[in-house]
Amino acid sequence: MGSLMDQPLADRLRPKSLKDFVGQSHLVGNNQPLSLAIKKNQLRSMIFWGPPGVGKTTLAYLIASTTKSIFTSLSAVSSGKAEVKKIIEQAGQLTTNRKTILFLDEIHRFNRAQQDFLLPYVETGIIILIGATTENPSFSIIAPLLSRCQVYVLNSLTKPELKKILISGLKALKLKSLSSSAEDFLLEFGNGDARQLLNLLESTYSLYRSITLINLKKTLQSQFLRYDRKGEEHYNTISAFIKSMRASDTDAALYYLARMVNNGEDPLFIARRMVIFASEDVASPTALVVANAVFQACQQIGYPECQENLAAGVVFLCQAKKDRRAYNAYMKALKDVQQYGNLAIPLNLRNAPTKLMKDLGYSREYKIYSNKSFLPDRIKNKKYY
Repeated sequence: MGSLMDQPLADRLRPKSLKDFVGQSHLVGNNQPLSLAIKKNQLRSMIFWGPPGVGKTTLAYLIASTTKSIFTSLSAVSSGKAEVKKIIEQAGQLTTNRKTILFLDEIHRFNRAQQDFLLPYVETGIIILIGATTENPSFSIIAPLLSRCQVYVLNSLTKPELKKILISGLKALKLKSLSSSAEDFLLEFGNGDARQLLNLLESTYSLYRSITLINLKKTLQSQFLRYDRKGEEHYNTISAFIKSMRASDTDAALYYLARMVNNGEDPLFIARRMVIFASEDVASPTALVVANAVFQACQQIGYPECQENLAAGVVFLCQAKKDRRAYNAYMKALKDVQQYGNLAIPLNLRNAPTKLMKDLGYSREYKIYSNKSFLPDRIKNKKYY
């Protein structure tokens, strides 16, 4: 077994108690829902939804240790029904009152049949399931399982929170301080992700034994940081892929697609982003039909053949005329909904199923081709599109 120093810095800095946990104060702060559930030992199965490096795995560990539960951890990428079944059988044979927590990382990678298998054991409480996902659980987790879990949304870490973690990392590496330029670079690079920040800090220290702005940049350009489907390169590559399609640079988009496919990226992750792109960025509604067809092909065929479906869809989306007006207009409308709440709908637009409602003016003088705004009075002059 390796020494403590063989562990990645992010693992070595994993807090041992909730008081040392950084971030997510809306969940684990004083009298917040998750801290109360842990304090009262009233756990139910839950889903942690949030970006990488914000504490999903750490929180699962802390819940288990604080409640003295048996903790088992699996990755949905490399585990299947057999491993889950073994854990459930062991939980069913317990003669103590200790709970069994099954932490399932990347739970969105479990297919429907695998998620269905979990249902009865979650429902009866034989296991407490804690699923972690970076994907919207409404789309990636089946409704029956989702309805039996409490969903907790974890946020990206703020710069002050990242700075606390950076200070701990420097202490662990026996480094006293950083220049302001190196510190600012690390905090910007972290972008809300503690693991990303600590990985760059540790990688730079391993290569140069000195954390300077120049050394940080040289480390980033080296091959030391390899593609990680949960790490920064994953998000950098999908970002470059989307931006290349937006700029109609077909060659660049195909290059970044090939890079993701070659590194084993989930084809449905790529296809899902293409479906979103087709609505956000492309003028023709045909683009959404094409993107959906690519997504379905990836579901039905899988690797290696579905890479050809992805490539064909990418070429189509790149060459299609771009138009973000619908997306931008909707976002403006959404901002007003959030700012003003449910403004009163004009009477002439309301449904009038009864005589009384007609007498009160519901549906009166309604004309399809009216020059009068159909918006609520307070925002009647707004133009979104």
